[in-house]
Amino acid sequence: MSATGEVAAGRPGKGRRVILWRHGQTSWNVERRFQGSTDVPLTEAGISQARRAARLLAGLDPDAIIASDLQRAAHTAAELATLTGLEVMHDEALRETYAGVWQGLTHEEIIARFGEEYAAWKRGEPVRRGGGELETEVADRAAPVVLRHAEKLPEDGTLVVVSHGGTIRTTIGRLLGLEPPHWESLGGLTNCCWSVLGEGARGWRLLEHNAGTLPEPVLGDDD
Repeated sequence: MSATGEVAAGRPGKGRRVILWRHGQTSWNVERRFQGSTDVPLTEAGISQARRAARLLAGLDPDAIIASDLQRAAHTAAELATLTGLEVMHDEALRETYAGVWQGLTHEEIIARFGEEYAAWKRGEPVRRGGGELETEVADRAAPVVLRHAEKLPEDGTLVVVSHGGTIRTTIGRLLGLEPPHWESLGGLTNCCWSVLGEGARGWRLLEHNAGTLPEPVLGDDD
């Protein structure tokens, strides 16, 4: 793999780059309902978020866009495709975690009905939330898709992955080689914010997390 140079607005110096972009706001986000694989559309605010973020990300001159086929991610990706002229490749493997009976419940309802299960998940234990998928199973399906498309990039190419908060976190954890109990330490993504992974001499590196502005150059000797 190529060493990653300084990251600035526009093309990176060397090394491939993967931008993992969370979809815009939905009504269930506002209500704090667990969406999972439920196909919830964007709100008007979510559409505006996607358009604003797309204008920024288009400035990075991406080479490819892949997205979850759920409409909140597909619509978000379409805003970037309109500006770049790129075709969006949809893949159901990039969907959010299936969470069984948790889906559609508010945060408070989940705590009230499944408090022990929720607490175990937050402690980093392998939990099938609502009888659904394990986080490792989400990474098993999503991370290979990201890697497969990243491998098709030119040496200094950029891939935009439009997905969901949980799926993005597990994918980042897997690509960075973190142990699953530590994936939660990455924290969540705000609607229509993104994280950036860069190709380095020892594998993938986390360059930006939960960003809403274009990357700035790394100044100093700790790169």
